[in-house]
Amino acid sequence: MSVELLYGVLSLSACLFGLGLLALMLRRNFLLALLGVEMLINAGNLNFLAFARYHNDVTGAMFVLFGICLAAVEAVIGLALAVRLFRAHETLGFHAIANLRW
Repeated sequence: MSVELLYGVLSLSACLFGLGLLALMLRRNFLLALLGVEMLINAGNLNFLAFARYHNDVTGAMFVLFGICLAAVEAVIGLALAVRLFRAHETLGFHAIANLRW
């Protein structure tokens, strides 16, 4: 992998990270914030893959596998919280999360 291609992939990853951060900070909807977190995790995975390919090492691919598992767990827990939130308050806004109790 050439340095120019590495810079291109890292630039794409930085844009993806920035969009995820904006989605996380500017959205008041819980599901859109979860999508922002997914974008952040995927940007990190893209960085790991780019550097693993650049250095011809498989360690980055192992970190990506861990990141994919982390994203799957985050999606399951987040969607369970979203279902619970919607059933209790009929909204997905962050203001209703503080009112969730057993």
